[in-house]
Amino acid sequence: MFLTWILLIIGFALITVGATWLTNSSAAIAKRLHMSEYVIGMTIVAVGTSLPELTVSVASTFAGSADMAIGNIVGSNIFNVLFVLGICALFAPVVFTKKNIRIDIPICLAVSIALFAMLFNNNLSRIEGIALLLCYIAIITYSIRSGKQSDEEVEIDENFSWFKSIVMLALGFVGLIYGADLTLDSAVAIARDLGVSERVIAITLLAGGTSLPELAASVVAMLRGHGAMALGNVVGSNIANILLILGTCSTISPLLMNGITMIDLLVMIGAVVMLLLSALIFGKGKIIRSEGIVFLAAYAAYIWYLVG
Repeated sequence: MFLTWILLIIGFALITVGATWLTNSSAAIAKRLHMSEYVIGMTIVAVGTSLPELTVSVASTFAGSADMAIGNIVGSNIFNVLFVLGICALFAPVVFTKKNIRIDIPICLAVSIALFAMLFNNNLSRIEGIALLLCYIAIITYSIRSGKQSDEEVEIDENFSWFKSIVMLALGFVGLIYGADLTLDSAVAIARDLGVSERVIAITLLAGGTSLPELAASVVAMLRGHGAMALGNVVGSNIANILLILGTCSTISPLLMNGITMIDLLVMIGAVVMLLLSALIFGKGKIIRSEGIVFLAAYAAYIWYLVG
């Protein structure tokens, strides 16, 4: 059991380091290709920080553990909104832009509701998976076209040469792949040894571990005074988690919901609704510290429900 926990920690470390290297090197390459900050945020950064969820969920799909694939995404989305943004709000108010309120958060809510509807029959088919992927392509295409209207570019370390960027990109992929394998195998072993369902492990342990890149990136952004970047990272990652990751997994093999319940999906939707209400009503365009505490309390209550 002790060795399994050590392997789990190593897996999380590889996932985090791999995602960080992959994101940094991708941003460096994007700058040299003259991509705008908007495009990098919606594509490179959001997808980069979602790669741990992608690798773990795809590995779960091939292993036949649908609970892990779906539960990891549902749990990660809940963790991102309630825990990550809750923690960020403790440092400084998370400010919403007009685009966040009018486009990003409504899209995230619509995508979450669409997933709920698709899973109402406890199954995510290949056709539905393809539909999710097509929606993601449409959103990315829109983002790229919108990004072309801006000449703003991301500031990166000029020491990131082409060679260094490509090497870090490759090493990032290796770290994510091996980290995902270690994490999945260790989590399943721990679940069986403790008699805990795969649903609980996926929604709590795996979700929190694979969301570490979002947490780290968002907290650093808040500390540097970039609250909008932190918010965009979370919302963009949640959209990618559903459309790209579950779309990919269900296209590879249809997914059965099994231990994941409609309550879990409703909590995911409710978290986004809380975010939207915070933007429109309570925080008046921002998430203040008291709201962050409410977000964290809501996440703690959900975890209590799972393990209770």
